[in-house]
Amino acid sequence: MKHNSSLHTFLKPACIMLAAALVVSTPALGQQAGAPAKPVQVTNVEQTMFTPTVDIVGSIYSRNNVKLTAGVGGRLDYVAEPGTFLVKGQEVARIDQLPLQLQQAEQQANIKRAKINLQFLNRELARLKELRESNSASAFQLDQTQSQYALAQADLEIAQVRLRQINDQLSRAVVKAPFDGVITERVREAGGDVNRSDVLVNMLDTENLEGRIFVPVKYLPFIRTSKEVLITAENQQLNAKIKAIIPAADLQSQSFELRVSLPQGANETWTSGQLIRATVPVKNPQQTLTVHRDALILRSDGTYVVVIDDENKSHRHLVEVGEGLADKVSIMSVDIKPGDKVATRGAERLQEGQVVTIATPNA
Repeated sequence: MKHNSSLHTFLKPACIMLAAALVVSTPALGQQAGAPAKPVQVTNVEQTMFTPTVDIVGSIYSRNNVKLTAGVGGRLDYVAEPGTFLVKGQEVARIDQLPLQLQQAEQQANIKRAKINLQFLNRELARLKELRESNSASAFQLDQTQSQYALAQADLEIAQVRLRQINDQLSRAVVKAPFDGVITERVREAGGDVNRSDVLVNMLDTENLEGRIFVPVKYLPFIRTSKEVLITAENQQLNAKIKAIIPAADLQSQSFELRVSLPQGANETWTSGQLIRATVPVKNPQQTLTVHRDALILRSDGTYVVVIDDENKSHRHLVEVGEGLADKVSIMSVDIKPGDKVATRGAERLQEGQVVTIATPNA
């Protein structure tokens, strides 16, 4: 009898606690059953021809960037200031032309003198030929005059060539812009003497720009099949045509140079020396499932997506994530097929089989 009393004393608190738990859990269950469906945004799984890519940093260069040098030696009279925009053919620098102009005048006088001498010998030769016909002049005199006449012709030709050389030096005394561009640096100031080939200014073509990217050599086969690459800089994007592939790998970096042409007008927002990001292919195009990046749920045990079935119930699936392209990413999963709806917003806290409502992006 004492044993039964002790058992009754032990069971009574347990029964009370169980009853209390039932009381508490019953409203909770009722509340969960009547809870409104959670709104989510969805997108469709697509099967597309997908080209895996990678982003590589490059730089913008000017197609024309030269150091302009002095064509002749002399005193520097004028040099354009840095920042000056010049049209092709405009004066960049000017060297004192007076010494060359004096040489030009001297050579013109030498040519005039050579012509007078040639005219005299021409008349003398004609006279001796007439005298020779009547045996009034010796054959020696005639041969000597003919030789002098030929030498005078050669002297005149040499003087004329020398004049062309001086004229060429005069034309190079004025350094002209080889293209439309901007003076970026003035190396020599006006007033000082310069020698031929001394650097005067640096000039940059700001109109015609190109991108240069050093790509790992292992991607070379995939670059060869491409015609353009996506270029991004300062939140702006454009598709740039591949201008040249230089398939010479650097021994240390094991990369080759890829050059792309930037369209006219790119200089309005981009400039030489600016860093860019090039999206280049790293594999051949292949059919694969793709979803929006926002559909991925990253967890410590893997990456998941939540599929919404025809009854608006959620189902979480483990996926293998592949390469990405823009806002799309490729996935692999035996449980997902093209056309399935996957949640892109509001999927993080969904439970398996939980009912949802499809919300519009602006809702």
